[in-house]
Amino acid sequence: MSTVVRWVLTIVFALAVTPLVHAQNDLEKTLSEALAAAKKGPSEQAVELLTQALTAKPDLASGYYLRGRENFRLGRIKDSVRDFDKYVELRPQMESQQWERGISYFYAGEFAKGAKQFALYQTFHDQDVENSVWRYLCLVPDEGLEKARQTMLPIERDPRIPMMTIHDLYRGKAKPEDVLQATKEGDVPADVRSSREFYAHLYLGLWYEAAGEKAKAREHIFAAEKRPIGHYMFDVARVHAERLRNMTEAK
Repeated sequence: MSTVVRWVLTIVFALAVTPLVHAQNDLEKTLSEALAAAKKGPSEQAVELLTQALTAKPDLASGYYLRGRENFRLGRIKDSVRDFDKYVELRPQMESQQWERGISYFYAGEFAKGAKQFALYQTFHDQDVENSVWRYLCLVPDEGLEKARQTMLPIERDPRIPMMTIHDLYRGKAKPEDVLQATKEGDVPADVRSSREFYAHLYLGLWYEAAGEKAKAREHIFAAEKRPIGHYMFDVARVHAERLRNMTEAK
């Protein structure tokens, strides 16, 4: 091959590759900006940026997962379900890990799908009290409290306080005051105790709501909302509290 031919081929290759490199760089920049926006809180901007990324690359599975989380945080439950479903369609091997999808199913009223998702998550992580509780909450509307209680997923060693006491509550083996008392265990920093109290109030609120005790449910959900933690579950409490307020305003 002559020097001239090699030179021409090098230029042609460079011209072909350069747009691809630029497109990849633009995509990475968009995703980085979306993540930065999401860190600041529930973000319309994050959703818009992720939508741009997905328009440029429709098979970008992680984009659907991230947008599903942001749509949920914005209270767009059906949109979040669609995004999580698309993520699983593109990454079926990740389906067992999608607890966020299960929570979106619950709030969308797709209880059977939610129960199935949490049962599947148990095959990925079998010592998570929250998974067992959310499956219970998904079963109650269709099967009732007693059957949901009898078929709770077994958990033996969730080390987080007060999770095992919460599990006992949902199984009918503990009382609400036991859950609150468990949060006081040990001499721990204020932020750790506040986190314990957040989970206690969130799951007490959900437990009371499932039992039809609306006033007590509101009391505990709003108490959870006053104890922010840096976790997606705080967004769940906040979205739930907002739904309760909207229900009151609609009456």
